[in-house]
Amino acid sequence: MITEVIKGLLLPFAGTALGAAGIFCVRSRTQQKLSICLNSAAAGIMVAASIFSLLLPAFSELDARGGSPTGPVFGGFLAGVVLLFAWDRVSMRMERAGGVTHSTRMLVLSVCLHNVPEGMAVGAAYAGVLSGNTTVTVMGAFALSLGIALQNLPEGAIISMPLGAEGMGKGKAFLLGVISGVSEPIAGALTILLSRVAVPVLPHLLSFAAGAMAYVVGFELFPAMLSTRPRRHAMLCMTGGFLLMTLMDVLLG
Repeated sequence: MITEVIKGLLLPFAGTALGAAGIFCVRSRTQQKLSICLNSAAAGIMVAASIFSLLLPAFSELDARGGSPTGPVFGGFLAGVVLLFAWDRVSMRMERAGGVTHSTRMLVLSVCLHNVPEGMAVGAAYAGVLSGNTTVTVMGAFALSLGIALQNLPEGAIISMPLGAEGMGKGKAFLLGVISGVSEPIAGALTILLSRVAVPVLPHLLSFAAGAMAYVVGFELFPAMLSTRPRRHAMLCMTGGFLLMTLMDVLLG
């Protein structure tokens, strides 16, 4: 059983790493154009993820517990926006370090935050299996882990490939893409170990991550899209990213 749990916790992380490995499959001369497309697609992916993977599950979970979910979800969302706003102000004062631009730092941070509640969701499922909860099966927990792993494929790519387009070495760009997914298995393992404490606050973390992602989309990705010429290409990529993430959530959620 322990082996199955470890595999389930690491599978989403593997999805992020595999997506980040796309940097090795793209020629340097095409990275700039692909970076623009990926950043636009990232906006669509993050909008869909914040709605279908984060906010709606938070509302559903709190509603199932009884009472009004509006306050906790809105509060968590606002907290996510405020944290990213504060980090934005600090990040803008930081010099370019190691080839990582301000917008990329924001994107990496938001993906890391987004991966925390996803990791907790997988951890909560396996915690139910280990506790003998008959409503949660090993295959059901694995299916959740696999679905999140597939969702994470484009997330690794939207970090590593734009970094490559900025001139960073492929190895380092790949490493940063992989690092963005490290928070997921850690959050899952901690949820299993501290299930009595972590599971009750999962809806709050979901809405918190949604607020963080909304900030990055509104203040980083959308302005970059509007400065792209022609804009219709960026809009098409954003639409494709939104539809892809929505489809994954519907089929694998």
